[in-house]
Amino acid sequence: MLTPQAPITELLQAWRAGQAAVLPKLTELVYAELRTMAWRRLGSSPAQTLNPTALVHETFLRLCDSNIDWHDRAHFFALAALHMRNVLVDHARAQQAEKRGGGALHVTWTESSSARVDESADLLVLDQALQRLEREDQRTGKVIELTYFGGLNRDEVAHVLEVSVPTVDRSLRFGRAWLKRELTL
Repeated sequence: MLTPQAPITELLQAWRAGQAAVLPKLTELVYAELRTMAWRRLGSSPAQTLNPTALVHETFLRLCDSNIDWHDRAHFFALAALHMRNVLVDHARAQQAEKRGGGALHVTWTESSSARVDESADLLVLDQALQRLEREDQRTGKVIELTYFGGLNRDEVAHVLEVSVPTVDRSLRFGRAWLKRELTL
């Protein structure tokens, strides 16, 4: 969970304004949050070929290369969630190309509206289902992406998407049900 005490928003804005001296502190704070996000997605399963550290490094590199003016910490981590999803999907595609029908991943929703990835469900199938969901209901797709890949809580998702918390809750309920139906067909 993103801690309100962390001055990430101020450090992000200072760094984007050209204050290079803030980068070590910013990196320390951001890295810790990204590591938590990656750990939630991958856990400590030895069956994973992409470990949380590698996921964080690749995500951080993509974030640093992006030319986006982050409004605040929540927007930064929303972008991190998108990059993390892309890294995971790219890795899954590479795995599948190496060995046709490679390792499957299983998605389990937890009480906290987040999901966990393990060996028995197919990340590429999940990504395709999310793409279909985003075409049907873009906001719900974003809510699922931010909670699943970004680990943002419902208040943070509401802030990033500029909607109310009850709207996020409805989107989560609909998105979970929609994905469950899609992934069990």
